[in-house]
Amino acid sequence: MPQSKPRNSARNPRAKAIRSLTCGQAMSVPNVLSRDASVADALDRITSKNWDHLFIVNSEGVPIGRIHAVDVLKLIARKTVNRDIAWMHAVPARELITQGIFTMRQNTPLLKAAALMLTHDLNQLAVTDSEGAIVGTVSPSTVARHLPRFIL
Repeated sequence: MPQSKPRNSARNPRAKAIRSLTCGQAMSVPNVLSRDASVADALDRITSKNWDHLFIVNSEGVPIGRIHAVDVLKLIARKTVNRDIAWMHAVPARELITQGIFTMRQNTPLLKAAALMLTHDLNQLAVTDSEGAIVGTVSPSTVARHLPRFIL
């Protein structure tokens, strides 16, 4: 049986198109909160908008960390925390940051972002502009929405 020739990306317009699709073209609107916001603000935003995460940003919009809803629940559930509402207003939301974030530039290929998410088991990447300010997010669902049109 003859072996098929490998597909040349120059002859395959789908391969070229998929490689040229960028994070900036596919990104979603980011869920952001100011670094000066309180835990109460974060909890209010997460529950009112039905979000599972927030990016904490500085005054220039540069992401400094990410809060996941589960982290907020863990903090509230700890027996050592006073469950009084007042502490939520006194503690800055940035105290809930448990891990750094990965960022991608707007012109980064979506396939590269997908590979990074898969390699590091990430469920969210911040997309930044040339100044480093967050302008969007990319997630596995973003990749799943855009890549099938090139595969099928």
